[in-house]
Amino acid sequence: MPGEHQQGLLDTNIMILRRWIDPGELPAEMAITSITLAELSAGPHQVRGGYDEHVERARRMDILQRAENEFDPIPFDAEAARIYGRICAAVVAGRTPRRRVADLMIASIAVAEELPLFTTNPDDFRGLEDLLAVVPVTRPHNQ
Repeated sequence: MPGEHQQGLLDTNIMILRRWIDPGELPAEMAITSITLAELSAGPHQVRGGYDEHVERARRMDILQRAENEFDPIPFDAEAARIYGRICAAVVAGRTPRRRVADLMIASIAVAEELPLFTTNPDDFRGLEDLLAVVPVTRPHNQ
């Protein structure tokens, strides 16, 4: 399926796991959103106990710096904001849009830009099939 798409938008989880993902599952022309950049920017500040905090913070900083170097993020603009309402309305019953704001904003940008969304978490976008092309990517086993 991924080979069908020349261009695509990468979900935040793809950016985090990218070094372990088969490049053949990703589009030739990749983009990220300003929302993904925001999530990656928050990552180093969200490190808490349970593992080596310094190592984990450095790992997250590396991901952020690589994203900043490689991509010019697509912004959440007025068109994406208008689409966001439709995206929230399409969410499967029983799921709270407020708790999924970042995912739904990324989906809104994908719809506005007419780009498929590549993700290892396709269930996060369940209910949006009529609005959004979601391309499932195999989650690496070691992650």
